[in-house]
Amino acid sequence: MQEDIARHLVHLEVERRLAARTLAMYGEAFARLERCAEAMPVALREVQTHHVRRWAAQMHAQGLAPRSIAIVLSAWRGFYRWLGRDGLVALNPVDGVRAPKSGKPLPKALSVDQAVSLADHHTAEGDPRMEARDHCIVELLYGCGLRVGELVGLDRQAGSEAAGWIDAADATAHVLGKGSKRRSVPVGAAALQSLARWLELRDQMARPGEASLFVSNRGTRLTPSQVRSRLKRRALQAGLPTHVHPHMLRHSFASHLLQSSGDLRAVQELLGHANITTTQVYTRLDFGHLSKVYDAAHPRARRK
Repeated sequence: MQEDIARHLVHLEVERRLAARTLAMYGEAFARLERCAEAMPVALREVQTHHVRRWAAQMHAQGLAPRSIAIVLSAWRGFYRWLGRDGLVALNPVDGVRAPKSGKPLPKALSVDQAVSLADHHTAEGDPRMEARDHCIVELLYGCGLRVGELVGLDRQAGSEAAGWIDAADATAHVLGKGSKRRSVPVGAAALQSLARWLELRDQMARPGEASLFVSNRGTRLTPSQVRSRLKRRALQAGLPTHVHPHMLRHSFASHLLQSSGDLRAVQELLGHANITTTQVYTRLDFGHLSKVYDAAHPRARRK
């Protein structure tokens, strides 16, 4: 057993020139293969597909992550492919064996306190015009659940060519979302106040005739990458312990709204999701919130 694996590792190092870290990972995978074969017992060259399926199931039952199982199976598959080239095995027993599917990761969202702290944060440093602009951006991303593309697509005024605009009198934002689909979302009082403050200063930064609502220090339409950069900086200044990006504020908007209302259909409409199954991921966030409350408050949840 060990001779075949040792020769294969030499092949990976010398001919394939794999990195030391990758070789170490493959070595662990082959050590696992040896343990599985010895426990059966079965010779490595006599391993069959049903053996591999059983071992993959055992790894899953032991709590190994689907991604880690996929790496192990990939190493084994390459090993048996290499043996097959030398005529040492008739078939590759790992072909057709797949790791369990990874669960869809939950969107990362800020807590309510963190989101409010970010929105309320003000800095006395730098240009007050940019501070007013950045504050308004945070209020709209978190208060309306806008995508960053929808945000930078907003124009100062409504018009036939405007991708989106805000009707302050009606407290409504009209945006152009994915698939060129338009939707309207309510704008809260805090966002309207920050918008009014930004509009007082906007013309000092914008080039003459510039239509966009949010402009850079060059006076032209703000780009998504500039929004990401400014938001990251603002979050650091506010002391948030995590990397904040525009879509995280959209996730926070959705999860906080769902926690408060429980109205999944309304959240779907506000986010502009064509299919409610896309929105249902936020129910998992909501359950996570309930779990934390339970663990913190229920006597039966206390861990020793």
